[in-house]
Amino acid sequence: MPKVWPEISRERIASTRVFDVHLARRTSPRTGVDHDFAVIECPDWVNVVALTDNGELVFVEQYRHGTGTVTLEVPGGMVDPGETPEQAARRELREETGFDCKTLQWLGAVEPNPALQVNRCHSFLATGCWQVEAPSFDSTEDCQLRIEPATEARQLVLTGQITHALVVVALSHAWLRGLLP
Repeated sequence: MPKVWPEISRERIASTRVFDVHLARRTSPRTGVDHDFAVIECPDWVNVVALTDNGELVFVEQYRHGTGTVTLEVPGGMVDPGETPEQAARRELREETGFDCKTLQWLGAVEPNPALQVNRCHSFLATGCWQVEAPSFDSTEDCQLRIEPATEARQLVLTGQITHALVVVALSHAWLRGLLP
């Protein structure tokens, strides 16, 4: 069974608006040799699979700087300091889409990249969703609302229209629980 590598030191080497990069020096419990590892520290994230009473899913299309493309995603974002994942899910749903929901159910959490990152991404299912206001984006967001029949979600993934891995995970959590067609 692999053992935990004891940490000798940690130094922040970069800081951005959304994450910090640390250099962590750790000792291999097998060899006793010290090694340096980059560790990305960022807040937890949330993704919200939002379902209306009419059986439609609420998506957003937005430009992503990493790939330089517009992606089709479920609403989501970072958990702010002092906020629970559930509070963040409700806030992100409202901010990005203007929708509210009757119920919000936690579906599960994944570690986006445990080789480098310390955070988790929590998936939620929001049901009984309806639009109560216009979306209110922060200065780094520019989203377009897109409503699709829930029955089309699998096809959106299979045809490559949804490519964001964490969105596929959120939808999969709902499919595995039998909560989406």
